[in-house]
Amino acid sequence: MTDDKLTHFDDEGKAIMVDVGEKTPTRRVAVARGEVRMAEATLQRILDRSVEKGDVFSVARIAGIMAAKKTPELIPLCHPLALSSVKIEFLPFPGEGRVEIEAAVKLTGTTGVEMEALTAVSVAALTIYDMCKAVDKAMVIGEIRLMEKHGGKSGSFLRQE
Repeated sequence: MTDDKLTHFDDEGKAIMVDVGEKTPTRRVAVARGEVRMAEATLQRILDRSVEKGDVFSVARIAGIMAAKKTPELIPLCHPLALSSVKIEFLPFPGEGRVEIEAAVKLTGTTGVEMEALTAVSVAALTIYDMCKAVDKAMVIGEIRLMEKHGGKSGSFLRQE
């Protein structure tokens, strides 16, 4: 934890949207990950593309990309951003009944894209749950976390796992 002042509050403690108008645009990148744990049979159905609602990973990828673009509509103090790239990958672990989701978001701008990457992972995970809940209501979504970020005044962050 740093001693940095929280920037979403003014001197009186009122919530504010941070003014980024004077900042110099830089290349910003954020990578987030999360996971969905499920029955092994559910994961196999996803991999076999035999889930009745369709190709789970394709739909979850589109949902995650859309969510990244809509982050400021969901998180009250986020800035609307012109994202240059949103990539979502699914890493299945057969035998463990687990899928890791990774979102990488990029832009050149005056504020970071951590919230967009985290939102993309969250909504992709929720979409997997929604598409598979008819066969596995016990799925668990978790471990959503920022893995790395680059750019801006605070520089780079790389999670040590």
